[in-house]
Amino acid sequence: MKKLSVSIITFNEEKNIRRCLESVRGIADEIVVVDSFSTDQTEAICKEFGVKFSTHVFEGHIEQKNIALSLCSNPVVLALDADEALSVKLLESIKTEKEKGFPHPVYSMNRLTNYCGTWIRHCGWYPDRKLRLFHKTAGKWGGENPHDELILNKKIAAAHLKGDLLHYSYYTKDEHYKQVEYFTTIGAATYHKKGKKASLLKMYGSPVVKFLRDYIFKLGILDGKSGFQVCYISAGATFTKYKKLRTLNQQNKA
Repeated sequence: MKKLSVSIITFNEEKNIRRCLESVRGIADEIVVVDSFSTDQTEAICKEFGVKFSTHVFEGHIEQKNIALSLCSNPVVLALDADEALSVKLLESIKTEKEKGFPHPVYSMNRLTNYCGTWIRHCGWYPDRKLRLFHKTAGKWGGENPHDELILNKKIAAAHLKGDLLHYSYYTKDEHYKQVEYFTTIGAATYHKKGKKASLLKMYGSPVVKFLRDYIFKLGILDGKSGFQVCYISAGATFTKYKKLRTLNQQNKA
């Protein structure tokens, strides 16, 4: 039976990390946490679970996840965010694969997001399939900060697991707006480094397209008030990102 490491990156996650750690108790042979110098009870809670805890200056979501991956000593890794937890069904699915020796090099799973107390099943937020369980040699983290993704060394068909990865995203609307401000700053800077431009058409047109896609075509309307809120703020985030990118573009010309 192949042993399993769980990798998590944290920063001030005291309200989430216990739920995350408790959800993997039945399958984890090792839990690796890389923390960006939290000032709350994150470290104390982690140590209750006997995790392999280390600190590292935050260099980016992708960079932190690769550091955590490098510290995992087992051949198979389950990578989680601190605000995520395994559903009972997903836990059972992973247990079954572990008993079989994890025959597939990489596994996918659906992520279900809880938004201010409501489970969002549309809006382009579900099933939100993720590659999170994989043999350590299969790939590493890449993508564009702040949106990391597992980049495989070669094209591999992922085996899909039953059950949901439960994502406790935002407890209040204000938290969503704060995250938008944070992520759009990083996203605009990443785009700017890649030489991308933000025209007026892109800045004003993209949010409209995104709202219509998520609320109408991806049935966000079926998620009620929360669905509208998710789609509205997400569309606003698209506008904010391109507005910040446009400012960076103009500063570069000066």
